[in-house]
Amino acid sequence: MPGLDLLIELVDTGPPGARGSRRRSVEEALRTAIRQGRLAPGARLPATRHLAEQLGLSRGTVSQAYEQLIAEGWLTARTKAGTRVAEDAGPDPRPSAGPPAAAPGLRHDLSPGRPDVSAFPRVAWARALRRAIHEAPAEAFGYGDPRGRIELRTALAGYLGRVRGVRVAPEHLVICSGFAQALGLLTAAFAETGVPAVGMENPGMPDHLATVAARLPVLDLPVDDQGLRVDALSGSAVRAVLCTPAHQFPLGVGLSPGRRAALLAWAEECGGWIVEDDYDGEFLPQPPAGRTPIARRPVGALQGRRPDRVVYAGSLSKSLGPAVRLGWIACPPPLLEPLTAAKRLADRQTSTLEQLALADLIGSGAFDHHLRTMRRSYRRRRDALAAAVAERLPRARLTGMEAGLHALLQLPPQPDRDEREIAAVLRRASVLLRPLSDYLRGPGAAGTPTALVVGYATPPAHAYPAALDALVGALQGLYGPERRL
Repeated sequence: MPGLDLLIELVDTGPPGARGSRRRSVEEALRTAIRQGRLAPGARLPATRHLAEQLGLSRGTVSQAYEQLIAEGWLTARTKAGTRVAEDAGPDPRPSAGPPAAAPGLRHDLSPGRPDVSAFPRVAWARALRRAIHEAPAEAFGYGDPRGRIELRTALAGYLGRVRGVRVAPEHLVICSGFAQALGLLTAAFAETGVPAVGMENPGMPDHLATVAARLPVLDLPVDDQGLRVDALSGSAVRAVLCTPAHQFPLGVGLSPGRRAALLAWAEECGGWIVEDDYDGEFLPQPPAGRTPIARRPVGALQGRRPDRVVYAGSLSKSLGPAVRLGWIACPPPLLEPLTAAKRLADRQTSTLEQLALADLIGSGAFDHHLRTMRRSYRRRRDALAAAVAERLPRARLTGMEAGLHALLQLPPQPDRDEREIAAVLRRASVLLRPLSDYLRGPGAAGTPTALVVGYATPPAHAYPAALDALVGALQGLYGPERRL
């Protein structure tokens, strides 16, 4: 293949002009590239004519070097297969940095905050990506608007308005690389515009706290069965609040109507911002099957009530999977310029082809179809969890499962074990999940129930029954018949 490129540096191996010195330089340069691992076993080398042109040597010199290395066993040559690095040639062994990390070996992953990635719509996504590649205009392959492609912003404005009641024009949407980046950009914009402090729910995501606290002071806001305690904002310097009003993570409660009104009033009175993290908005709420005691009506995004004070953010991490790094921010006009500047500085723009693919997926209806399929799957899992707990762990209590992809399993307290120790026992039974205390900080941890956060969406569908049985069985064994749940 004449088009292959290869960087090799020639080093003099003898007196200038000595017979064969150039050939020996080529040989040694190729040996070095193989030893260093830059040419892997089986790698194809450039044609002799192409490499000779690159090095400014005669083709005969390069051919002789190839022949010598073939004779030494460094290279192999086959008709129509070209010249390649021999399979048994390879880099010099490097000192080991220590034994490889042991694999967790946990068979049953019930970690919260994850979808069933085995259900990723590969065929639909590949089709949308192919269309994006074939149909994108030439300018789409260059640098563009940091806010994102207009095709996706238009599709998202329509979709979010239709399914979540979000009121936003395409020009006020900023496409980003997932919610993690969205939060980082918003924190930078808040710091730039003089926000003195940010309020955050407690319990909440530790990663989100770390992102915000790296730039701005944070005030913990307690959460009860009505959602975020808005009264905790009274008299504080907070001028931005990050919250999950539709389905608080990890408690799973919704922000009550009275608290929603109070939070909006706070923002209006002090000129503050509300950042609405709608992390699992595509799965709100999940209607019950049979007689499961779940009754909660759908509630639209908080942003739909005050788009001038609420920043709405979401991503594909729960709907498709974390591998597709796409998210969005519905931005009030005063924040648009600093947010766009932060995005430009962060990475110039989010992957254009993936943006166009998502626009195609939404426009074709394939995105809605995938979400309908997953809602049914997750609803069946949730109902199976509720039935298993009711039958086998009657003293335990499930909460926060009206919507989303996780539930809170509250357990009777044990005098000799806290929930972290219970989670450790489950790990030894090959069940991975998170105790509620992993999301609590400071004084907010006092008085909270002994509870585990169960991500029932995480395992593949075929593996979920075994994971559920392992979880419930391990808890039955942990408490024992004399302390039956």
